[in-house]
Amino acid sequence: MSNLAIDQVLAQIRTLSSQAGANLKPAQADPVHAGATPAPQFADLLKQGIDSVNRTQQKASALTDAWERGTAGVDLAQVMIESQKASVSFRALTEVRNRLVSAYQDIMNMPI
Repeated sequence: MSNLAIDQVLAQIRTLSSQAGANLKPAQADPVHAGATPAPQFADLLKQGIDSVNRTQQKASALTDAWERGTAGVDLAQVMIESQKASVSFRALTEVRNRLVSAYQDIMNMPI
């Protein structure tokens, strides 16, 4: 994977992270952390990332179908770019999953 692709994936992750921070529901009243900004929950961030990858893949699929049907205004270059975006985002998601599984296995194998 080239440095440009890695930088693009990191930029997407940062964007999702900032969006997740803006979209979080206010936390319940907590006297210890009153006035503090609630931290984004890991599960919410992961779900948003998965949803983003899913939307990217659906968009690429829709463009591919439109191009195959001969819909006017759908360019082959646009179809290929969206397909590559979907592929890169899916590979990044797979890497995240692999790292999570590896971390889980490491924790489970720790002696008590």
